[in-house]
Order: sequence, then C-alpha cells, then structure tokens
Amino acid sequence: MPEQSVEGLALSSKPLGENDRLLTLLTDQEGLLRLAVPGARRPKSSLAGAVPLAHLRLQVGGGSGLQRVRQLKTLHNYSQLGQRLETLSAAQALAELGLALVPTGTPVPGILGDVLMQLGRLEELVRGHGPNLEALAIAVQGSIHLLALGGYALPMAQCSRTGEPLDPPIGNWDWRCSLVPSEGLAIGAIAGARVVLNASELALLQRLLRPALPRKRDGELMGPEAVWLHLLDLVESWCSEHVGRRPRAFKLLRMGFGPS
Repeated sequence: MPEQSVEGLALSSKPLGENDRLLTLLTDQEGLLRLAVPGARRPKSSLAGAVPLAHLRLQVGGGSGLQRVRQLKTLHNYSQLGQRLETLSAAQALAELGLALVPTGTPVPGILGDVLMQLGRLEELVRGHGPNLEALAIAVQGSIHLLALGGYALPMAQCSRTGEPLDPPIGNWDWRCSLVPSEGLAIGAIAGARVVLNASELALLQRLLRPALPRKRDGELMGPEAVWLHLLDLVESWCSEHVGRRPRAFKLLRMGFGPS
C-alpha cells in the first residue's frame, strides 16, 4: 500500500512491543485509525510526539495489516491542559467519548472539529486562569455535542411519553421533568428516574446544543456548580444506557468540585 498523509487528534497511545506505540487517531476521513509508531518510546525518537491530545499530521504506510507511521508533524499539542486537574479530566472525558462513539474506518462528520473546538476552549481557560466551573461546563456541553454527532442525541424537544413539547416554564418551581434513560426526558417527577430536572435546569440543558456556552450579559457562565454537576449526572446516565459505558474521566473531573 502506498504511503498516505493523514491528519487527526491522538486519543490514546499504548505500548506496543519493546519500543513502539499503538496510536489511536481520530480523523475526519476514516473515523478511528489505529497505527503502529515504530521506536516512539526510544529516547530522542523523531516519532516521540505520538502522544494523547496531540493534533498530528502523519505519513503512514504498510501492508494489509496495521499501518505504520513513517513521519510525524505535531500541529498542536494540548499538553497545557495537564496543568489543572479539571481541564485535563474534561479533555480526557471527551477523548474517551470519541473512542466510544466513532467506529474504526468509518467517518463521523463533525466530531473531530467539535473535539478540537472544546480542547481549544479548555486551553484558553488555562491560559486565562479562568474558573474551574468552566471546565466542567465544557465537558458537559462537549459530551452532549459528541453524543448528538455520534447518533446518540439526548432528545430534548418532546416528552418521551406524551409527545408534549418540552417547553420549561421558567419561574414555576414546582414543574419537573425526569430522565428515563431508556426513553428520554418525560414531564413530571417520575418514581425511579435517574435524574429529575426543574424548569431552569432543563432550559440550561437545551441551550447546550448551541455552539457557545450559555452566559449572562456580563459574560459570567450561567448556572451554579450544583446544577452543572446535576447535568453531568444526566450525561453519565445517558452514556451508560446508550453508549454502554461512561467516561472514567468524569469521576476524576468530580474531584475538583463538591458532592453532587
């Protein structure tokens, strides 16, 4: 097979043999791509940049088996995210979701661009010494975007049981809707529901489908910490039911905050 150039985000990198690495790359053209990176674990290797959370351009080739990386250029390394637990765990959670949602060899349009956008926001947060709560919000919003792009969108427009529009009556503090993971969101406080939202929480959740984080007029993030942790509970429950697993990094992310 002739050599080809591929570009993508490294989601994971594992030892392969004595000196090599097995790299999993998220690409626009081929979905997940698993590649052998020869000698990447040797000191001063020219391929040592094959590490998670690096945006790479690679020259690859090989036979019918596992393709091998011949050359590597790092377009951007998001290593700055490791300076804070919250930004690193948010990034790792998005990487885990990408691994779970994107098939090998089958592209999922939009996922790479969305992950890179969210990583860029996390990097800006580190550089600007922004509040940890923003990392939590980026993780929640990014997860909702990836679930939608990957075919597991959380239905937020209609009650899963009656078909009635989910139009939260802001100011009515008695109104509730419940997450039934096998169905979606249903109006009312349903016994046994995984997560129950009030009207303000549902309104905030619905806004997360937009590109930008929801903010007040002064630029401050909408919603207190407890609400964002509550929405994280919802995302975790949906992932468990429909993706078959929840990102392990969500647990790490919670360590930076109070109990949900």
